[in-house]
Amino acid sequence: MAAFLLRRVIGAAVVLFLVSVLTFVIFFVIPGGDPALRMAGKSPTPELIEQIRTDWGFNRPLPVQYVKMMKRVFVGPFTATTDDDLESYTYRTNVVDQIRAGLPATISLSIGAGFIWLFFGIMLGVISALKAGTFTDRALTGLALVGISMPVFWLGLEVRYYLAQQHSIFPDGGYVPLLSDPLGWLDHLILPWIVLAVLFIGFYGRVLRSNILDTVNEDYVRTAKAKGLDGGTVMRKHVLRNSLIPIVTLFGLDFAGVIGGGALLTETVFELQGVGQYAGRSIRDLDLPPIMAVTLYFTFFVVVFSTIVDLVYARLDPRVRLS
Repeated sequence: MAAFLLRRVIGAAVVLFLVSVLTFVIFFVIPGGDPALRMAGKSPTPELIEQIRTDWGFNRPLPVQYVKMMKRVFVGPFTATTDDDLESYTYRTNVVDQIRAGLPATISLSIGAGFIWLFFGIMLGVISALKAGTFTDRALTGLALVGISMPVFWLGLEVRYYLAQQHSIFPDGGYVPLLSDPLGWLDHLILPWIVLAVLFIGFYGRVLRSNILDTVNEDYVRTAKAKGLDGGTVMRKHVLRNSLIPIVTLFGLDFAGVIGGGALLTETVFELQGVGQYAGRSIRDLDLPPIMAVTLYFTFFVVVFSTIVDLVYARLDPRVRLS
């Protein structure tokens, strides 16, 4: 296990470095022209462009520019000086501070929705597999397909209109911090959680159903039944445990993707003021520093989370450690 962990950590470090280089190339090298002009926003002044060119070292070799970019994104937030701050030149705000302010909403949305889609996705898959071929299975399959087919932005708008604006059952958008008002925090997030989770519930249910139906025909399951184990024990210890291994991988990648920007539409529809909504606003305004920072932070998060998923996968299936 230690050797497997070491290989994965080294691999993650290499991937993170390559991602940072690729991000630098995409933002500053490939488009051509003056990167200071692109970073200055829609209506820059000559003085601002020259200041950006000096601050970011755009008049120096590319390796120096890369080091300055990484220093501003990853070192600047932990230093007391303002020389290395990552600033939005459109709004004159500190990008890292804006991301920190939006993180609680994004993480709250992602964790809550993740629990919902994982729990109900597993329930849907198990029930469908146990009732395979029956009316219950067909009904659940239909519901799963409906959930998968509904766009998040459409479902969010409909749910917000009918349940928040028309009937005032839930608050009409916005975010309340957990520590300041736990009940308000829960009340404001119930609708976003459900809307974001619907798509994943149907997909996870279908994947798990297929895995269970394939696993029940394996030799080790038949052997367990031949030994006299009851059906519940066989389902829990043999069928379900092995069927859940792909679900662990899916959940890790999907959860990382949601935090890394997959919740942008949900945050925007419900005005949660999270990191995804901040990134969407920056893209609309062609504000380059926030786009670059969000891309780097959450790409790094996806890589790290994928490594954690690999370790969990190896724990569940020791054969993976040999790869």
